Amino acid sequence: MSNVAATVKAKSLVSDPIKPTLWRMTWPVIIGVLTLISFNVVDTFFIGMLGTDPLAAVSFTFPVTFTVISLAIGLGIGTSAVIARKRGSGREEHARFDGAVALVVAGLLVSGLSVLGYLFLEPIFTMLQAQPRLMPYIRDYMHVWLIGAALLVLPMVGNAVLRAAGDTRTPSIIMASGGLLNAIFDPILIFGWGPIPAFGIQGAALASLLSWTIGVVLVLWYLNYKQLLTLIAPAGASFMHSTKQILSIGIPAAGANMLTPVAMGVLTAIVASYGAPAVAAFGVGTRLESLASVVILALSMSLPPLISQNFGAHSFDRVAAAYRLAVQSILLIQLVIYVVLVSLAPYIAAAFTDDPEVARIIRLFIYIMPLGYGLQGIIILTNSSFNALHRPLSALVLSVFRLFVMFVPLSYLGALWFDLNGLFVGGVVANCITAGVAWYAFQRVLGQEQRHYQEVGKTA
Repeated sequence: MSNVAATVKAKSLVSDPIKPTLWRMTWPVIIGVLTLISFNVVDTFFIGMLGTDPLAAVSFTFPVTFTVISLAIGLGIGTSAVIARKRGSGREEHARFDGAVALVVAGLLVSGLSVLGYLFLEPIFTMLQAQPRLMPYIRDYMHVWLIGAALLVLPMVGNAVLRAAGDTRTPSIIMASGGLLNAIFDPILIFGWGPIPAFGIQGAALASLLSWTIGVVLVLWYLNYKQLLTLIAPAGASFMHSTKQILSIGIPAAGANMLTPVAMGVLTAIVASYGAPAVAAFGVGTRLESLASVVILALSMSLPPLISQNFGAHSFDRVAAAYRLAVQSILLIQLVIYVVLVSLAPYIAAAFTDDPEVARIIRLFIYIMPLGYGLQGIIILTNSSFNALHRPLSALVLSVFRLFVMFVPLSYLGALWFDLNGLFVGGVVANCITAGVAWYAFQRVLGQEQRHYQEVGKTA
């Protein structure tokens, strides 16, 4: 595809009917996310075959790896928002330059973070209360993982460049391919095959490194083929200015992503007071939530480019219509998912455990918590829409309000008054209140942007 063809594709986001456009962009992401989640489960399965200690060691690495991944996600959000807005306003050369800058900045930032992680590995995991016997496993895994971390972030930011141009199919293929390759390399490198020795837990990190390397090659080749990158700064652009624009959205977005595991850690501690069966059931419930929220996650990736491009074109009615369609769709889809989960609750519980108490709590979780998933979807979509409107601090404030003003406190109060039933109900009530606030806040911000544009037009 030539650069002209890419421009035509970008223009479709500001002119084609919203409903088919949004779903054309969303369904490939759904497949990619669902596939990636499935392969991540396979990854955990193979590591678990090494024994309890290797699995526990990898579990301890989650806060560190999630910090890097959150930075990558935030940079991807910033990249997509900046590039899509410029494409919507017709500044193609600026968008291509910003794409190249985003890749360079992402590589430099994550490389710097990896060096710090490498140098302070022992103190970090000692602070995380990792037992001494697990440290050799953690070192084996993290030394390789940190070396390849920059290779993880580059495909994520490259995919954001593609989504900003209206292409969600290719990023989904790259995402799914990476997960598939990782699942193929895992057993070969962990357990050995033919002349390839068994690397144990280090093999899992090597499998990731290898799949990331292939992902980098694919995404850079494709971006170059589509002529979506340039290192030549157009008039009025500079490396520092582009960096500032991307980071002004990317850093707050990364911070907002990091809040979720913190809140879930607090909630897990509350659940732990009810005993091991409650913790086990809550763990199953959170995994079910990730599967039940695949469409929400997919829409949170496909909606922002549509909003950003129309925002750049000053098509505020189309921005409002796209947001409204996404919210209505999520509420309907999550209602259907809730009915399916409730219908299958006894079978789901039986598939995960033979313990009657754990099974009872899993069923309780399913009967209550998924009622709030559609409402939670409104909050997530509003956050991604705020970033698309270049309002990252609004997204960050909404995340803090949802998690630490509503979700954790109301869940805790519910647990105090009505035990686990109350904890789950408190979470649903928190999502309900925050969803209303999110809807109102988005309408208010969009109205402000529209009035600002009209005032500037009058004075121009």
